[in-house]
Amino acid sequence: MSVENLIQTEINLEMGAYVKRPFVASRGEGVFLYDTEGNKYIDCVAGHGTANLGHCHPKVVEAVSQQLKKLISCPEVFASDIRLKALEKLIEIVPLQHFFLCNSGTEAIEGAMKLARTTTKKTGFIAAMNAFHGRTMGAVSLTYNPKYREPYNPLIEPVKRVRFGDSEQIRQNIDENTAAVFLECIQGEGGVRTPPTNYLKEVRETCNEKDVLLVIDEVQTGFGRTGKMFAYEYFGIKPDIQCMAKSIAGGLAMGAFASRDDLIFPTLTHGSTFGGNPIACAGAVAAISAIKEEKMLERATENGTYFLQKLKELEKKKAQIREARGLGLMLALELKVPVKDIITKLVEKRVLVLPGGMQVLRFLPPLIIEKEQIDEVVVILDEVLE
Repeated sequence: MSVENLIQTEINLEMGAYVKRPFVASRGEGVFLYDTEGNKYIDCVAGHGTANLGHCHPKVVEAVSQQLKKLISCPEVFASDIRLKALEKLIEIVPLQHFFLCNSGTEAIEGAMKLARTTTKKTGFIAAMNAFHGRTMGAVSLTYNPKYREPYNPLIEPVKRVRFGDSEQIRQNIDENTAAVFLECIQGEGGVRTPPTNYLKEVRETCNEKDVLLVIDEVQTGFGRTGKMFAYEYFGIKPDIQCMAKSIAGGLAMGAFASRDDLIFPTLTHGSTFGGNPIACAGAVAAISAIKEEKMLERATENGTYFLQKLKELEKKKAQIREARGLGLMLALELKVPVKDIITKLVEKRVLVLPGGMQVLRFLPPLIIEKEQIDEVVVILDEVLE
């Protein structure tokens, strides 16, 4: 079957939700993705940030392979040795006391919404403009872009939307029915936007004063993406509830949310069939260990600084570029033109990137990317941009 026919057949069998890139992915290794024709791509998508460790990291592959021979399914009503190891790894890096294991970021957000409501006995939420928290009914209620929300109205209410970076507006919008404020430390889909330095501290202080929960969405920014294990470490705060997913298990489907000591569910009021399954937990143990052992935080900081410097140099050369920005290896080029055709041209040049809005190119390479590969990406960007 030709590449074109294979892509079209997959589209025909699906429900129309996705736009396909013009190649067929076959395998991945480290920073590279390979198509069925043997072409090699520098992957700055990394599974939408799930492959922070790179594709098929050897330690994750080995851990999962061994677990596959032992136990594949184990619901949370049974205790599990590998699940306990995953929880112990998480509590080493997350400054909270309780964890719920699930399968994705949007499930983590859904669970955090339920936990906020059941523990506060309030129903209202505050979220930021340009935020992205997921696509299920609760998570999409917090997400800003109308194209994600409006086809599914009515959604969960009440949700108040405030300017990202404006702590005073959060203070003004908290009322007696506000259960929680949901924020990303850096808005990913919203264009890789970092708030003012004191913003999250001021929000933390307001939530303490008003007795409102602060929920931090670390789904994209977590597990070394920004050069810290979690992005809120840059801002000197501690959330009441923290949502995680993407690279938690080295590329396997897994999510989690954590809470402070006094925030727990009433027994049997929340659950997940596949949450905390042995395969994902084995991947998480290996992935978190590898991030530490291979100094991936330091690598993300060093090579992220280098990558951003190269993008800023390109910014000075190219009239199409409005701004280069980001933190660690979560980077963006905001252009003055739509990025759709540019992304296609980059695919043709064997570089894979994400949009971060209509006019933003977003870069989420594996944390193991080297300067040589960064240089190659920048050279190709130079060729593609006018």
